[in-house]
Amino acid sequence: MTEGIEHDVPTELTEAYLVLLADASRTGRLLRRDELEGLRALGEHCAEAGYGLREVVAHCLAAARRAWQTLPGSASALSVAELRRTGDAVLAATDAALAALGEGHERAQRMAVRQEEAARREFIDDLLYGRGDLGLLAERAERFGLRLAGAYAVAVAVGEEPFADVHPLVHRVERELVGRFGERDVLLASKDGRLVCIAPDSERAVLEAFADLTLRPGAGYRPVLRVATGRRHSGASGVLRSYEEALDALDYAQRLGLAARQLKAEELLVFPVLMRDRAAMADLVRSVLGPLTEARGGARPLLDTIAVQAEAAYVNAEAARRLGLSVRTLSYRLERIKSLTGYDPSDALQRFTLETAAMGARLLNWPEQPL
Repeated sequence: MTEGIEHDVPTELTEAYLVLLADASRTGRLLRRDELEGLRALGEHCAEAGYGLREVVAHCLAAARRAWQTLPGSASALSVAELRRTGDAVLAATDAALAALGEGHERAQRMAVRQEEAARREFIDDLLYGRGDLGLLAERAERFGLRLAGAYAVAVAVGEEPFADVHPLVHRVERELVGRFGERDVLLASKDGRLVCIAPDSERAVLEAFADLTLRPGAGYRPVLRVATGRRHSGASGVLRSYEEALDALDYAQRLGLAARQLKAEELLVFPVLMRDRAAMADLVRSVLGPLTEARGGARPLLDTIAVQAEAAYVNAEAARRLGLSVRTLSYRLERIKSLTGYDPSDALQRFTLETAAMGARLLNWPEQPL
């Protein structure tokens, strides 16, 4: 350690440490509880002042080495045995003192990490809830590596269990993203039990890697159920908008029972349009599909038939296979749908009406939920 660095270490640490070593060398006693707590406080002070633990320990050992011959116990030793006893006492005091300094230093570091995490959590809440002054929010964003003047997109992953910052998959994804892309303009965080990744539009590869890592994390990690990515938008309000689009995409996918595990908000824009007028959608479902409730077994089997027919591109053999029916039974159901509703699935316009109404029924959870 250079002389300049040694002089930078707080003087009170050196003085307190050498006083304790001098007394231990003279009396052979162990350090008292109050003395150890004082050293812990000094360790905290060093950490708060920006000194690393290795630097503090090296300084203390160097100070002890220089002072060894002038310590009372060393200077007054009349025999090798007395010098050994003094050495044992000084080493025991040094061991206890350094352990206490380390505890204090680590305590301060943990507190700093908690404070930084609290500030980060508050920033993420304000950003994703749209709270606070946008200008001030942009200034705070720079502290966490985001420059909100550009366009950003947000990806959200949802799993079988809620995510927290200490979740193993969070650490895995963060480690991989940093390893591949470095500390770029990216923010990864857990929010309301979901895993959120915010990245500039110029770094779309980051969001693609995020989706791939969460869906296929590798051995020992449980993959997420779905990942949705919002559209690109500019500024702090754009981050919020992209986040809300990703959440909406996840919500629609769950309500519609979509098989896709990776979603993009722009591919699902039809659903917000359909649900913009909920009353009109409910009226469409009632008018078009309401008669299906008169069918034997209720509306659900016929409603599922409409949905699966659309998914199978109206190939009867494939739709029957997916439904676990014979083609003949499927044909009977299609005739029943036509006779009850008055809409013919073989007619393009009427088929579109049936599909839209069936989609609305799934979004409104009908017939399980009365309209």
